[in-house]
Amino acid sequence: MSRARYEMVEMPGGFRLAVATLPQSECAALSIHVPAGSRDDPAGQTGLAHFVEHMVFKGTARRDARAISLETEDVGASLNASTSEDEVIYEARGEAETLPLLADMLSDLVWHAGFPEAEIKLEREVIGEEIVMYRESPSDHIGDLISAALWSPHPLGEPIAGTEKSIARIDRDALAGFRDRHHFRKDVVIAVAGPFSLEEARERLLPHLPSSRALPESIGLDPSKLTAPSHLRETRDTEQLQLALGFRTLGRRDPRRHALRLLGMILGESASSRLFQELREKRGLCYQISCDVNLFAEAGSLEVHAGLAPDSREESLECIFAEIEDLRTNGPRADELARAKRLAVSQTKMAMESTAAHASWIGDCLLQYERLVTPEEVRAEWEKVTAGDVREIAAEMLVDSHRALAEILPD
Repeated sequence: MSRARYEMVEMPGGFRLAVATLPQSECAALSIHVPAGSRDDPAGQTGLAHFVEHMVFKGTARRDARAISLETEDVGASLNASTSEDEVIYEARGEAETLPLLADMLSDLVWHAGFPEAEIKLEREVIGEEIVMYRESPSDHIGDLISAALWSPHPLGEPIAGTEKSIARIDRDALAGFRDRHHFRKDVVIAVAGPFSLEEARERLLPHLPSSRALPESIGLDPSKLTAPSHLRETRDTEQLQLALGFRTLGRRDPRRHALRLLGMILGESASSRLFQELREKRGLCYQISCDVNLFAEAGSLEVHAGLAPDSREESLECIFAEIEDLRTNGPRADELARAKRLAVSQTKMAMESTAAHASWIGDCLLQYERLVTPEEVRAEWEKVTAGDVREIAAEMLVDSHRALAEILPD
C-alpha cells in the first residue's frame, strides 16, 4: 500500500476530521472515535459505555436493526464497534464508492440511535451471556482481575462489560443520557481513509454531522492518590494456574513511553523475549507467556500474563522477577534492543497494510495526542531509544510499590 497523506480539519459544528489519503486504495474506511469509555461509566452502572455501543445497532428513526444490516451488506460493506477503558470506536468499511452510504449509516447510528425498549431487554441478555463467557474463561477473566488489582477503586479497575447486576440497572434513560453526554462532545474525532482528498471527505461527512457540545466532567486519575496495587486470588475448578503480574507505569503522553514499549517487547512480547525463552523454551514452565503495555492519559501499565501448572508457580515467579531485576540493574543487551526495535518497526508496517488501519491510526492519534502522528515519526522515536533509557524506565517503573498480582488457581 502506498504511503498515506495525513491531514485534519475542524468541521463546522466543532468535530475534528482526520483524513488519510491513499490514492491507490480501492476501499473506504470510516471511524468515529468517542473519547469516553468504561472509565466514564457512572457509579453503579458499570458497563454503560459498552451497552450503548451495542444498542446503537438496534435501530434509529430511519432504520431498524434488520435494515441496518441489509443496507450495509447489500453493498458489500461492514460495520463494527469496540469499547475500551477510555474510548468507543464505531467503524464502517467498504469499497471506495460506498463512502456516502457509510457516512450516512454510521452518523445515523452514533447520533440518532433510538434505544427501543424491547431491544434493550434482549441486548441485556446478550451482554449478560458475554459477561458469563469471559468470566468462565480463566485466560480472559484474569485480565479483569489484574485491572482490578492495579486500579480499584477507580473505574479503570472495573470490567468494561460490567456485571450482571450493573447492567440490570441500566435503562433507556441511562443509555440515551450517556449518548447525549459523550457522543456529541467537541473532542469527538471522525477519521476517513481511502482514495479521497481532505475536501472530498469533508463534503461527504458534512451533511450528516450534528453540532458538537461542551466537554462533560470526567473522572480523573491521579496515580499519587490511588491506593496501593493489590494481590487478588480466585479459585475454581481448573487444572491450570492463570497468573498476571502488573506494574503501574507512565501515561501515553510521556516521551519515555517509547522506551517502555521496547521494554515490554524485550521482556515478554515475542518468541525471542526473555520470559518466553526462559520460562517456556528453557524450563518448560508454561505454554503461553506474554507481556503487554497499556497506556491511558494519566498513567498506564505493563502486564505479564502466563498460564502455568500450579506447581510451577514459585519457580515461574522467581524467573520473572530475576529477569525484571536484571533489566532494572543492567538494562538490555545491545543485540536484544536492536532486535526489539526491528520487531516493533516491522509490526507497525504490517499492521498498516489496510485502509481501516490508517483510519484507526489517525483517529486515535488525533484523539490521544491532539495531532496527527505518522508511523514514520514513531519508528524514528524508537530508533533513538538507548539501552540506558530502557534500564532507567525499568528501574523506575518495575518496583514493588507499583506491582499488582492476580491469580486464578485450582480449588
